Amino acid sequence: MSSIFESIKQGLTEAVDFSEGNIKQATVHKFDPVDVKAIRSNVHMTQTEFASNFGISLGTLRHWERGDRTPRGPALVLLTVLSKNPSAVIRALA
Repeated sequence: MSSIFESIKQGLTEAVDFSEGNIKQATVHKFDPVDVKAIRSNVHMTQTEFASNFGISLGTLRHWERGDRTPRGPALVLLTVLSKNPSAVIRALA
């Protein structure tokens, strides 16, 4: 049990250090903003088709396209890959 505690403690210490600007060996991945409507248009899909094919709720997709919200996390990664290589994503999900 103590090794689990030590691992959690180390992670928390690193998170606090990072939040205070004391970056040691943290790897931070930053993605550029994506134009969701342009990505959808590029794959020639309606909002309904796009949402259904990529597991996104239609409401969320509409918010992204209007700019009310921005994609984050795995959705941002998916959209980034779709913007760079849509055929690879479409093939992978077929």
